Amino acid sequence: MVSGFSGLPGGVAVSHLSVYDWPAEAGVDEGVCGGTPHMHLTCSEGYVVTGGRGAVQTLTMADTISGTTSGYEVTPLAAGTVAWFTPGTIHRLVNEGDLRITVLMQNSGLPEAGDAVLTLPPQYLTDPETYAAVTVIPADAPEAEQERVARARRDLALEGYEALRSAEGPEALTAFHKAAAALVRPRLADWRERWERGARAAAAATGEQLERLEQGDFSHLADAVVRAEQPSAYGKFGMCGRLDVYKGA
Repeated sequence: MVSGFSGLPGGVAVSHLSVYDWPAEAGVDEGVCGGTPHMHLTCSEGYVVTGGRGAVQTLTMADTISGTTSGYEVTPLAAGTVAWFTPGTIHRLVNEGDLRITVLMQNSGLPEAGDAVLTLPPQYLTDPETYAAVTVIPADAPEAEQERVARARRDLALEGYEALRSAEGPEALTAFHKAAAALVRPRLADWRERWERGARAAAAATGEQLERLEQGDFSHLADAVVRAEQPSAYGKFGMCGRLDVYKGA
């Protein structure tokens, strides 16, 4: 019997995002509204803009030959824009007016389930406990307290982000990459399990189906299924804004 995969195509996940309209209170982006700058280590992420306008700021190690960190870019976002980026891209969403996005996340939603490190100042990146103390939003706290924590961690991440943007040479960004990799190392076994259940299983199922079709076996077509669901949570405080999330996506 041909193995199947019943998750979203390719083992991706989706969420609906309303980008924070909180203005930065200091730094080079003072007054600019938006989310928390952060980086994913194993996942690509895509944006399908469904309304409003804004931008995504990105920072990468652009020139690996000379080693300069000149990879700061601003990509405008408007309804209909599709934008995406690969692991290692530090990114921050900017809200210039009711920016709303459907987010596509690799590896069954791993970017919102652990594969993210905020651009905090170095003293907060020393170990998982220190990092968690300033980033974890208590699930059982009143909404006002959750918002306070989300905004405080955003402002702290902006402080570190500005330092990375203004750094000359690759040292600061390389140090952030090293600290981020050390922070997530204890969670890699769980990430691997999610990948094996999701993207790897989806790819393996396609490979098996192709092999069977080459042999004239189309029996898997009789096992077709249809699934649908509504968001399992609305308005969750995420890194970039308020999220509507799906349990099975």
